[in-house]
Amino acid sequence: MNDKRLMELELKFMEQEQMVSELSEMLNRQWQEIELLKNKLTRAQDRLITLEETLPASPGHEKPPHY
Repeated sequence: MNDKRLMELELKFMEQEQMVSELSEMLNRQWQEIELLKNKLTRAQDRLITLEETLPASPGHEKPPHY
């Protein structure tokens, strides 16, 4: 293998190494954001349940008296 070809392969390898590193960092940030959003969703669901429990009972789907 000639020197030029070897240098090209080494350069491609270094570029791919850099890309893998960047993708790994991006994946880590996205994972952290997903965990944050899951926690926010859980808290929102808990608040919704609490609010629903404090509402007065609804009369349901009864027909009005004039029917």
